[in-house]
Amino acid sequence: MFCYQCEQTAGGTGCTKAGVCGKNEDIASLQDTLIFALKGIAAYAYHARELGAHDEQVDAFFAEGLFSTLTNVNFDLESHVGLLLRAGEINLKAMELLDSANTERFGTPVPTEVKVGTQAGPGILVTGHDLLDLYELLEQTKGTGIKVYTHGEMLPALAYPELKKFDHLAGNYGSAWQNQRSEFDQFPGAILATTNCILVPKESYKDRTFTCGIARLPGVQHIADRNFRPLIEKALSLPHLSDKQVATTWTGFHHTPVLALAGKIVEAVKAGKIRHFFLVGGCDGAKMGRNYYTEFVQKLPEDTVVLTLACGKYRFNYLDLGDIDGIPRLLDMGQCNNAYSAIQVAVALANAFGVGVNDLPLSLVLSWFEQKAVAILLTLLHLGIKNIRIGPSLPAFLSPNVLKVLQDKYNIQPVTTPDADIKAILG
Repeated sequence: MFCYQCEQTAGGTGCTKAGVCGKNEDIASLQDTLIFALKGIAAYAYHARELGAHDEQVDAFFAEGLFSTLTNVNFDLESHVGLLLRAGEINLKAMELLDSANTERFGTPVPTEVKVGTQAGPGILVTGHDLLDLYELLEQTKGTGIKVYTHGEMLPALAYPELKKFDHLAGNYGSAWQNQRSEFDQFPGAILATTNCILVPKESYKDRTFTCGIARLPGVQHIADRNFRPLIEKALSLPHLSDKQVATTWTGFHHTPVLALAGKIVEAVKAGKIRHFFLVGGCDGAKMGRNYYTEFVQKLPEDTVVLTLACGKYRFNYLDLGDIDGIPRLLDMGQCNNAYSAIQVAVALANAFGVGVNDLPLSLVLSWFEQKAVAILLTLLHLGIKNIRIGPSLPAFLSPNVLKVLQDKYNIQPVTTPDADIKAILG
């Protein structure tokens, strides 16, 4: 971090303002955290704005947040902590805004069984988050014989009624973002990257990769104004995909259909049939240790229910966990922004039982990687949710003092082993 008081690197040998720079490690940590969160909030606000929705309070916070971090205007530790909690509040508004925009345009998601694999014929694989990009592509590929597949965070799109109506939206291919370079290499069709969570392509598939919207890749053709003709022509010129279904999975457990089961869920809890709920999800990544989440879900007792969201679900969403009195034990709530749905379910259950969210038989076991995960974590802290387990390691940009504050106030803790954490939670 740059020290504006002495115009040197903070804490460096040339820094003469020890009194100011002595605080800078913690202030820099808080500012870095806020900048990460602002990036995540911006992503949600961008998608909502593309659908014609915006919120003046969300828009205004970007100016305040950046002004407080990127200029020499604020050196007060407590006010930075307050800004982080405000960021969590604003992110909740942004997620609500996006949820409303998506459901108004594409309908409320419904639980949907999804084919995983490919079908015979030409194909286009769509990765990213933007549902409007996918919708426009589906409109423009009607009658072409092209099958369209989702990848990564696009999987939940298969549950929206206005997208489900396209019979050439064929299913999901592949898994999370970090596996793109192998999965895209093996996919013989054309590829469209719509938003973040994209990797620089290998030469073997670069010439059949396209970007649109805010996404850009070096040496890759960009689609302007959602005119997908070049992408469609490329897909038709490429070798056809084979008919190879490898599995099925479920998605679409938005808070609306889940809350329709609220009475049944409450009865199952009171009857002792459901002992505990777990929210297991977040960002996936390539770092060693992320198999923790697969093992964790596999080892959970049969009287527990798992809510999941974002691409972290690819660690275990192929598992058949069965159901409890017709309530599926594994509920994929959608994209990372559908943390909003998870929050709505938690609040509704808390109201049904007449307790606070922290008193529910609910534990959060989250995987983090990038800016949206940071924004969601701040939302959970804004709501006062405690005892969150985070892995595979705690964020490196948190200074020791800032981490201690979070641990003391919210009991944030790193994951350890699946067996030890399950035992600690369930006793």
